[in-house]
Formats: sequence, structure tokens, C-alpha cells
Amino acid sequence: MPEANLFPRRAQAMACEALADTRVVVVNGARQVGKSTLARLIADDADNARQLYLDDPAILASAEEDPISFVRHDGLLLIDEIQRAPRLLLPIKHEVDKDPRAGRYLLTGSARLLGLRDLPDALPGRTETIELWPLSQGEIDNAPDGFVDHVFTHDVDTTMRSCPLRKHDYVDRALRGGYPEAVRRDPGRRRNRFFDSYITDLITRDVRQISDIERPAQMRRLLSVIAARMGGLTVVQSIAGDVGLPRMTLSRYLDLLELVFVIKRIPAWSSNLTRRAISTPKLLVTDTGLAGRLIGMSPERARDVTAPVGPLLENFAISEVARQLTWANEPVQLFHYRDRDKVEVDILLEHASGEVIGVEIKAAETVRSDDFRGLRHLAARLGSRFRAGFVLYTGEQSLAFGGNLRALPMASLWTLGGTAED
Repeated sequence: MPEANLFPRRAQAMACEALADTRVVVVNGARQVGKSTLARLIADDADNARQLYLDDPAILASAEEDPISFVRHDGLLLIDEIQRAPRLLLPIKHEVDKDPRAGRYLLTGSARLLGLRDLPDALPGRTETIELWPLSQGEIDNAPDGFVDHVFTHDVDTTMRSCPLRKHDYVDRALRGGYPEAVRRDPGRRRNRFFDSYITDLITRDVRQISDIERPAQMRRLLSVIAARMGGLTVVQSIAGDVGLPRMTLSRYLDLLELVFVIKRIPAWSSNLTRRAISTPKLLVTDTGLAGRLIGMSPERARDVTAPVGPLLENFAISEVARQLTWANEPVQLFHYRDRDKVEVDILLEHASGEVIGVEIKAAETVRSDDFRGLRHLAARLGSRFRAGFVLYTGEQSLAFGGNLRALPMASLWTLGGTAED
């Protein structure tokens, strides 16, 4: 593939920075998000680098036969898909303890290494892990992708220029998803074929590589049920009933899907100022293109006013924020908020300083005062800790709604943070 067709990844600069002072750097993420390409680009630019790809049967056999010799190299050693040969990790640990130079190993994996069954010590204190998500909108559009940092360091100007995107544009972006191969393909049949193959490979290869699953058909059904519930609470008993799985089996399957980066559970937020908050996490599908295919949503169907695009766009927006947190400068954690009176806020960002920003997601092209109900609830309880509240909607204007409350076009997620905004 020509280099000109590659999307720039923010993780590349992060990985290079980490290799300058860390012995082992791990790039972790779902299949098909571009880990191997990213690692290859880094290794191609390094002096005396060696590249070993464990999806090659001969190379994998060598790793399993003689792991100690396999990991010896004077320069940077790239080992792709390290989860295929977890026995390599102890020899790597031995090597970096004996020679603690920075930039010794660049590893990639399609599962969270610390969660892998039978994994040894996993190199504590010797590694930095960089999580690679599907492409962000900013990576696709070459836009700043700086919402999280910007809202904690700036007062957002509501006189910023209007946004040309409309609801159908956001839906199209959500259904496109962020897997590079899917983004490059034409919408419709060819993109759908990618998603269908992805689902099959996920169940037959990725999940089974790390755990025996007794009921692969139910795993496929579970994926569809999760997609239909995206953005909803993770009520295990209810999901188990829909899928027809015992509760303990369902919990294990959810753990597996999170392990291979297909879903992410967003924890609930509470404090002593909000004691009526519930503690149930929300379920996020990490790629809305995949989720849309699982529920049979298409751009044509989405044009119907009765189509359930609200959860799709909510999942889309939360996913963009989650991506940004992997490279944000500000120390921020992502939560959702809901209390027993069903007052909720879709995104709650808590800074290490204690400051909080709330974000509501609306699929409508208009915004009303009542859309700020949950944000006002948080503001009243948190007082000075509440920095600002935003409603992200599919309209074109940036609008003030009193005090530190603003309505912003959803595209602010990836357009804020550039030089022009600063």
C-alpha cells in the first residue's frame, strides 16, 4: 500500500517519545486498527531495527522453539502480535534487566496483555503501553482532535464559526467507523463485507485465541444485542436473558470482548455530593461502523425519521472522547452519570484537579433549555468544581445557555484545539 494512502496516527509520535526513555513499548489495540503499520513505520525509521511478525508460521515456530535466542538483538526489535507467543515475555524481561537501554523492544498485540490467560510476569515497571483505537475523526480529516484538552484549558468561544455538518453527515461518519480498511472502502456492499468478515474473524480467531468459548453462536448473538444496547447500562441479568446465556458465562464473554477491544465499559461517577448516583457502567462499542452493521443500520435506513440513530450518535461521540484521552495532555478520566431519579449526563470528564466537565449528546439539529437538565443538576451539586457543561448536537451554531453552559456542534469534538481556536 502506498505510504500516501496511510492515515497519520497520533500514537506514532507517542510511541517514538516513549521509546526514547522506556525499554519496552507496547502498542495494544483491536485487530485491523493499524498496529502493524504503525510499528513498521517506526521501525523503518530506526537504525539497526529488526522486524518479526508472528502471523508468519515460520517466525512463530522459531519463537516457540527458541524464545531466548529469538528476542536477542542489539537495536530496536519489533515483535508484532506478541499475544501469539506469550513465552517471549520472560526472555524479554531478562534481556532488558541485563541491558536497561531505552528503546529495546516495540511490541504490538490485539488483546490487553495483562489480561491474557497464562501470561507470565508481563514486564512490570519496564513498559509503556499505548492503546490504539480505530481512527478518530481528526485523524481522518487532519483536524486538531483537541476537545478534551481545550475545554479544560480555555473558555470556549460561542462566536466560533458555524459548522457545515448536519445530522445525516454525522450518521454517515458513525456508520463509516474508524477501521482504516473500512474507511477506504465505498459505503454499501464493500464496506459491509469488511464488517461481516471482521465479525467472523473476531469470533473464530481472536476470542478463541485467548479463551475457549463453548457457544460461538451465542457470542455472535451477544455482539448484536450489545450493539442494539450501545450507550445503555450494563445490566448483566437483562443482557443474559436476551442472549440466552447463564449470567456467569455472559460476564466472562463481556470480559473477553473488552479484552479484544470490541467493547469498553464506561464507569459510573459519584461523589459524596451525589450520593444518589448509581454505580452501573455503560456499554460502549469501540467502533460505530461495526455496531451499525450489527444492528442492520444503513445510511438509507437512517434517513427514516423513526430510525434509532440517537444511541448510534451517542456512542460515536463518546468514542471520540475516549480516543482523545489516549493522547490528551490533561490528566482526565471518563465517566457517565445517572442517579436514582434518572437524571443523567452522557459524558462526565473529571480532571485530576477535581474539576468536572459534563457533556450531553443530542441527535437533534435543534437544542432546547431542557436539554441542559442533567448538566444543571450537576452544576448545582458540584459548585465550583463544575467547570462547564456542553450539549453537543447536530445543528450548525454555537450557542450560550447561561453561565458556563454551551451548545456546540458535535464536530467540536475534533475541530476544537487548533491554532485558530487558541
